[in-house]
Amino acid sequence: MHSFFRRLLRKKVLSDSDIEESNLNRCLTTFDLIGLGIGSTLGAGLYVIGGQVAQHDAGPAVVVSFFIAAVASALAGICYAEFAARIPRAGSAYVYSYVTVGELMAFIIGWNLVLEYVIGTASVARGWSGYFDAMIDKKLSTFFNSTMPMHIDELSAYPDFLAFGITILVTVLLAFGVKESARFNNIFTIVNLLIVLYVIICGSFKLDGHNWNLDPSEIPSTGAGTGGFMPYGFSRMMKGAATCFYAFVGFDCVATTGEETKNPQKAIPIAIVTSLFIIFLSYCGVSAIITLMCPYYLIDHDAPLPFVFSRVGWGVARYIISIGAVCGLSTSLLGAMFPLPRILYAMAGDGVIFRFMGKVSPRFKTPLMGTIISGIFAGLMAMFFNLDELVDMMSIGTLLAYTLVGVSVLILRYEADENLTGSMSVSKLSDSERLLLSRDVFSVKKLLFPGTPKPTLLTAYISKWTLLFFCLFVIFFAAFAIFGSDYLEQMETWAIIIATLLALLPAMCVIILQCQPQSEATLAFKVPLVPLLPSLSVLVNIYLMLKLSPMTWVRFGVWMAIGFFIYFGYGIRTTKKDLKVMHTPIGNDSVEEEEITGSMNPNINYGTSINSMDTARH
Repeated sequence: MHSFFRRLLRKKVLSDSDIEESNLNRCLTTFDLIGLGIGSTLGAGLYVIGGQVAQHDAGPAVVVSFFIAAVASALAGICYAEFAARIPRAGSAYVYSYVTVGELMAFIIGWNLVLEYVIGTASVARGWSGYFDAMIDKKLSTFFNSTMPMHIDELSAYPDFLAFGITILVTVLLAFGVKESARFNNIFTIVNLLIVLYVIICGSFKLDGHNWNLDPSEIPSTGAGTGGFMPYGFSRMMKGAATCFYAFVGFDCVATTGEETKNPQKAIPIAIVTSLFIIFLSYCGVSAIITLMCPYYLIDHDAPLPFVFSRVGWGVARYIISIGAVCGLSTSLLGAMFPLPRILYAMAGDGVIFRFMGKVSPRFKTPLMGTIISGIFAGLMAMFFNLDELVDMMSIGTLLAYTLVGVSVLILRYEADENLTGSMSVSKLSDSERLLLSRDVFSVKKLLFPGTPKPTLLTAYISKWTLLFFCLFVIFFAAFAIFGSDYLEQMETWAIIIATLLALLPAMCVIILQCQPQSEATLAFKVPLVPLLPSLSVLVNIYLMLKLSPMTWVRFGVWMAIGFFIYFGYGIRTTKKDLKVMHTPIGNDSVEEEEITGSMNPNINYGTSINSMDTARH
């Protein structure tokens, strides 16, 4: 049993040669990555979600909802950027968690990323199909509803062959090569950004500030709020922020291109930060324009931008915006599908899922089999499932991945330098320093006064336990903030006292982390204000996860059950053939080595974390 649990916690160790070598084609530039980040994200959120949130949840405060969602995404984005500088490999958060947390958690994250990208592709394909159908006066949906109706709960009203077809078309494009896909994405992204500028500039001539301060007597229908800037209250505005978060999902696809970028350690961080900033300006600018041009309760649910311009007499804008919508949704579809075969490539290469899915085409230098399988699967999801059912399932996998990336950044920042390897450029300790630090003994005083400028095995141990308690305290605080929101809005004394006490607990953990020494590893990009910014990322992501519906958690549980069946039935037995598990007692020069024989992968080295019980004992 001890050996079994050790296998679940074994880590992947990448040497400098592992970082440089790749079977994929290194051809992407920083400009390509910025285009990919913008294109994969600036789609449905711009043309659909902003209007929906303004009408049903936030009113004019949709601008604040987008700002909060942008902050959550930015916090996760800079964490991704640091990891991309450390580990520029295909696989994104899956590889990051494999290096820092261990194999089981890496599989959970990878399996959730598969869910994110499959559903992301399917949802964008459904949105593309719906928007195109609206342009031709609903002729496609009318025909299929009358000839092939499906009367099954949780499924689409009819099989959407157009959504399936566009997904397969993008699959073929991705299979031909990454450079060709990037060129297509760049052209459509530029067109999309020009449409954004058109909306903001032209809409500025038709603004009415009164629409942000409507009197309750001017609201004609029940259920439309109370007017003003935040007509539905703070809680509904935050619910809108959770929905707006979906609009930012996709930028992390940049982090999956580590083996196809010419200079990944610099290009990926720059691309993530730049693309998120441009996306934030676009969303906030467009949402401000539509709510200033039209009262929030009148905004059309399905096509807000064409509606508000038609309402002020600019009917020609409908066709211009429709062109932008097709281009934007096309690039979003490409960006949603682009990372999926790379995740499968990384997981299959490690053996945690079926290895044939990671096979690279010698001609196109792409993971051909993974691309084809994922494209067909996503196409079938788009064909048979409703858009609303797909979106919530996508969010939970993404938020969990973002949370683990933030935690992993903190783990590595406070890890003892002698435990970091490969490209992390650690500072070297002398034998006498290592012996002295390895015999360090825990005391309560060392929570705030560690007594060393460099991370040690003890300070790393303290940091990991502090992180564990921080995550638990954040869950308690976020749960109370959500389920006790009515009492907090009414300023109930007892609710404020409990919320304050629950907020102090994670704050104390952050203070303890701040007192611990950080690794001196030299990186092309580092998250600033550690541990504050990664901690805020974890807090926001957990809060948004708890805002999702119970049925979303049920579906998530089913998906994870399927994943565990694959991992424990296949993956754990396959990866152990490629591993060498090391067990190093602290404070002792002896090393016990347990080899698990089998076919070795020469390009991958693995190790395990130091046993925490041994750390405590010594």
